[in-house]
Amino acid sequence: MSVNYKLITTADSLPQIAAELRAQSAIGLDTETTGLDPHTSKLRLLQLATPQNSYIFDCFQMRAEQLAPLLEIIAAEQPVKIAHNAKFDSKFLLKHLGVRMGGIFDTYLASLLVAAGDENLRHGLEPVVNRHLNQQLNKDAQLSNWAGELSLHQLEYAARDAQVLLPLREKLQTALDESDLLLTAELEFAAVPAITAMELAGVFLDADRWRALLDRMTVQRDAIADELQQVLGAGAAQMNLFGEPEPVNLDSPAQVKEALARLGITVEDTREWTLGKLAADHTVVAQMLEYRGLSKNLSSFGENILGYINPATGRLHADFRQLGTPTGRITTSSPSLQQIPHTADYRSCFRAPSGSKLIVADYSQIEMRILADFSSDEALLRAFDSGEDLHRTTASQMFGVPLADVSPRQRESAKGLNYGLIYGMGAEGLAGRIGSTVREAEGLIDRYFKAYSGVAHWLHDAGERAVSEGSARTASGRLWKFSLDPTDRAEQAALRRVGKNAPIQGTCSDIFKRAMTLLDDTLRGLNARIVNSIHDELVIECDAAIAEEVKEIVRLEMIAGAKEFLRRVPVEVEAVISDAWLKK
Repeated sequence: MSVNYKLITTADSLPQIAAELRAQSAIGLDTETTGLDPHTSKLRLLQLATPQNSYIFDCFQMRAEQLAPLLEIIAAEQPVKIAHNAKFDSKFLLKHLGVRMGGIFDTYLASLLVAAGDENLRHGLEPVVNRHLNQQLNKDAQLSNWAGELSLHQLEYAARDAQVLLPLREKLQTALDESDLLLTAELEFAAVPAITAMELAGVFLDADRWRALLDRMTVQRDAIADELQQVLGAGAAQMNLFGEPEPVNLDSPAQVKEALARLGITVEDTREWTLGKLAADHTVVAQMLEYRGLSKNLSSFGENILGYINPATGRLHADFRQLGTPTGRITTSSPSLQQIPHTADYRSCFRAPSGSKLIVADYSQIEMRILADFSSDEALLRAFDSGEDLHRTTASQMFGVPLADVSPRQRESAKGLNYGLIYGMGAEGLAGRIGSTVREAEGLIDRYFKAYSGVAHWLHDAGERAVSEGSARTASGRLWKFSLDPTDRAEQAALRRVGKNAPIQGTCSDIFKRAMTLLDDTLRGLNARIVNSIHDELVIECDAAIAEEVKEIVRLEMIAGAKEFLRRVPVEVEAVISDAWLKK
């Protein structure tokens, strides 16, 4: 693939080039950088391509003010800027040139949407170009040294990567249209600037508090381990040289199972699910679970997370993968902020810097509200309209008792059903969750579906549709094609479970992305920024003086994002002002 390009190192020709670019309906955009981290690496090249030409701007030779005509084009909604993994390019453009991309078409996100959950497909530029354009793209210059004098090979590589995006967009646009994914793609593309800004901003972790927490946890874990050794070692056949029982390896399922058996506690295995059912009756089992939890947290969220604190900013800048799951959920890594335990001990370590506050906001029972809207179940809609406690109202419906007479156990049963059924939970799962027999759980499910017959019909139809069509869609039209075999009974059951949950969880993603976009747009003129997102929760850092104002903005924009997809059910957002990542 031959490519025409011009290397631009002065501002002399920028007016003419800008005029040519503005006349296009779409332009290819790419960058070359000296590394992956915009805080510690430099932006070397900016490439903008038309069908006829690729323009390569040397950012080592030109200042941001000289590039102003181009930056206006990049920020505008038109022409459309086509980029592959636009988040990467937009982070460097925002950090080094101070410009936020507008009017984005992201070929990486488009490829993921078209793939509809097919995990066998790769979505780097090279395989996407090969798959949709039937071209081989040479990427061997990608990891070359972009900080020094550039070779002709590097310049041709940079120009080609920008220009190939133009025909690639046409192919992907057609594929999106054929799969009825244009609305979803528009939603995802619009969210890129918000996710870019959040990732670039990062979140502050108090390292001293974190280390103090680890010290406390280590002491607690070791104390529990000593107690377990004393109890589990009772009756041990093997003795050491001092006549004491050989220690039990608490991390060995086989040794733990054997030690429990010596105490008269027979278990098939030592998985958490199995031990959890015995914890209430056996203190040693409860201690074992507590030991494992502490050990896991110390391993997963220990000193290692401090290594992710960026030396240039003193903050954590996690990688937010915009389409982390087929349902559209955002996932995080490096570090995985979504996996941070929800306890106050952990979250209190994530702080607002001096002079700032955090707004911690999340949707109230959003998945249940989506279910009510989808199913048009009048009883469930009335429960939300009433403003009463949903689980208490559900229990009142299920058991036929006045709200005031609902017992704690009845409410807990209703809560288990409200959250469990949308994940395809059956009687056995409910029984384990609320501590009942399977027969009692079956009776509760029957009562629930009698109270909410519209929900029963919708869940049944969604499950059957997943089997018959092999796919599911969200409110935006987001598509997930299932690879399970519908003739296999076990896989058929799994299809039904996924078919019930995917439209709900995916619509939650639709709502959340839209809310982030609206909120990011509204906050631009204020000293406030989104710094973290977890499923249906947002964390905003702002100047302490405007915290009340920002809190109300957050609440209204999150509601507005949800109401674009939910027409009938009321939406509530709980938001608090805090010094830390805490909901109080």
